[in-house]
Amino acid sequence: MNLDLFDPPRPETPVWTVSEVNRAVRGLLEASLPPLWVSGEVANWKRAGSGHCYFTLKDESAQLRCVMWRGEAARLPTDPSEGMRVRAQGQLTLYEARGDYQLVVRALEGEEGEGLWKLAFDRLSRKLQEEGLLAPERKRPIPRLPRCVGLVTSTTGAALHDILTVLRRRAPWLRVLVRGARVQGEGAAEEIAEAVKTLGGSGLADVIIVGRGGGSREDLWAFNEEPVARALADCPVPVISAVGHEVDVTISDLVADLRAPTPSAAAEAVAPDRDEILRNLQVAGERLSRGLRRGVETRRRILEEGRAGLRRSGRVILVPRQRRLEEARTGLHRAVSSGLQGRRQLLARLSGMMDALSPLSTLRRGYAVPLGAGGRVLRRVRDFAPGGSFLLRVVDGRISCQTRDIQQDEV
Repeated sequence: MNLDLFDPPRPETPVWTVSEVNRAVRGLLEASLPPLWVSGEVANWKRAGSGHCYFTLKDESAQLRCVMWRGEAARLPTDPSEGMRVRAQGQLTLYEARGDYQLVVRALEGEEGEGLWKLAFDRLSRKLQEEGLLAPERKRPIPRLPRCVGLVTSTTGAALHDILTVLRRRAPWLRVLVRGARVQGEGAAEEIAEAVKTLGGSGLADVIIVGRGGGSREDLWAFNEEPVARALADCPVPVISAVGHEVDVTISDLVADLRAPTPSAAAEAVAPDRDEILRNLQVAGERLSRGLRRGVETRRRILEEGRAGLRRSGRVILVPRQRRLEEARTGLHRAVSSGLQGRRQLLARLSGMMDALSPLSTLRRGYAVPLGAGGRVLRRVRDFAPGGSFLLRVVDGRISCQTRDIQQDEV
């Protein structure tokens, strides 16, 4: 007898792939745990070239892998330091490729004080301090009477309206150049820095106001970034920082040549009050007039005293000098007369001597002088040639002669 054992069919047990398991676990994690805050210390922080940040949160007995994608990481004011206590808000999930669960962080903040914001502020201010950019001695004075004011702010913000209102009221003659820029959000720092460089390099503005109205710490953060600090430090004209309210202090306040508590205060710092200028001009005019009158009176008195003294001293000095001059003139006249008389007598003697030695004197005594060619005097018989011509110089002229016969005396 053959007995066939009846084994009822059992349902097949499904076989999962690793990817399916990880995908299911990921779904369970994300569905069962809503976004949550996790507190811990930062370890192994790394910002990849892609902009994503990878790190670990740990406490005394456990650790949790974390990732912060590029978009959220770009909003961090700075990278946390190793061991810094932070709070991370995000979604727990599973990285399916490795089977590791991790926290995808959407927000990160420090647990103590202002956390990352204060850390970023302190890091940059310390760096700029070491470079000397915060030193008081590099601060430049703000011009008292600028001709042109440059403004770097949002063209739609209240700060621009407040500044223009004050400038029109206090100094309506001022020229104003506005270079609009975003003052908050991603990329705002670069726009502000570029606007400062443009106005500073234009050669038109005598002073530049950089600022915005009040807001949260995150709203004002563009003025705590390095590009803005560098642009203010390199600006060729003085810069006034007017960011937020009086209690708000930013890196740009520390680097600028002057910190104004509000945008309106910055406008008052660059624009002299018109009424005050008129009052000062009136006072200055009165002082100048009094000073001129006193100066003229003083100089007139000094001139009169000097003139009287000059008369007295002139008489004392001139009288004896006039007497000595007359005596010298008389002596000079006598000396000149005597000298001329002696020279006349000498001239007469010399004239007589010259007349006695003159050939004309000899001719006047009845003598004649024969002259040959070229006016040469013929003195001897051999100077004449029979039939030759010569001139005979007498006292009152010349006579042409010809030699007919030559007779030589015996010596």
